[in-house]
Amino acid sequence: MSGTLPPGGPGGPGGSGDDPQVTPVRFEVAGTEPDAAVRDLAGIYAGKQWLSRRSEGEFSYRYTAVGDSELSMRRSTMSGFLRGASSPGSELVMGWLTAGSGIPDTLRDRVPLRIGQPMLFPAHRDVVFVAADYDQQLVHLDRRFVRQVAAERFDVGTRDLRFDHLRPLESTAVRHWRESLGALSRALREGGTDSLVWHEAKRQTADAFLRVVPPQLDRLPAELLHPRQAKLRAAVEYVHAHPEDPITITELAEVAGLSVRSVQESFRRTLGVSPLTYLRQVRLDRVHDELLTGDPRTVSVGQVATRWGFAHLGRFSAAYAERFGEYPKQTLRR
Repeated sequence: MSGTLPPGGPGGPGGSGDDPQVTPVRFEVAGTEPDAAVRDLAGIYAGKQWLSRRSEGEFSYRYTAVGDSELSMRRSTMSGFLRGASSPGSELVMGWLTAGSGIPDTLRDRVPLRIGQPMLFPAHRDVVFVAADYDQQLVHLDRRFVRQVAAERFDVGTRDLRFDHLRPLESTAVRHWRESLGALSRALREGGTDSLVWHEAKRQTADAFLRVVPPQLDRLPAELLHPRQAKLRAAVEYVHAHPEDPITITELAEVAGLSVRSVQESFRRTLGVSPLTYLRQVRLDRVHDELLTGDPRTVSVGQVATRWGFAHLGRFSAAYAERFGEYPKQTLRR
């Protein structure tokens, strides 16, 4: 079994929701009954179809949160089993275990959490998580706040920020993240959420978050900027937002509000390629970005290529070389 709590929801009492005003977050729920755990924890995360039961020994749970509606530090512990579904919300959630095990998404990724290793929980789709006998640390970051900080480092424009939650972590970035959390805790203890030191530490923590999981900022083809290309642009933006999904042309047609034939013709006429070829190019770009920042001691070309849907490594390598002018191993070794 596993132990994790999902992203999404209003962030508990004092959550940011749609209100831009920054408000304090400080609350605790605890108990010794599974039904109470479902009521309390699902309430924090706007969860659905949650189930909790005893595992071994006495059942208990405790969840604490402190900070403000832009960023809060949380801890969740349970002696027992927990399972439930959650949808994307107004917050991004980074979590890691200090005890137990965890799988944030059993529907697709099934990637377990590792002790002490931070992971961004899937932020763009519904998930079903499972949890048992765990002790977990979490940091909730309001999407609007993260975007404000990201605008200082990246050319985000008006695009939605998208994150690859399975992106391999760079050790220096993880160390910087941990140091920022230490400074954040000290700022909270010494100044409180109304202090300047908290404000500065909070922004540094958001910046550290963006170092661990940099936003994916694809530049759309200039041909799509004209208003008459709005429907095709919707389909292309969908490709860039969901390249890890098994996208079909029928799905793109529904997104664009066009027929399957019209989508195919629009891609070829405007972009010079078929929809599925364009999708493959976006996936190649994802591989390229990951190899550029990967550590060749811990990252392999095969693992990255497979994760982005390339099953035949020989054909993948040839397509990669055609697009980038070098083979993937050369990119990784830079």
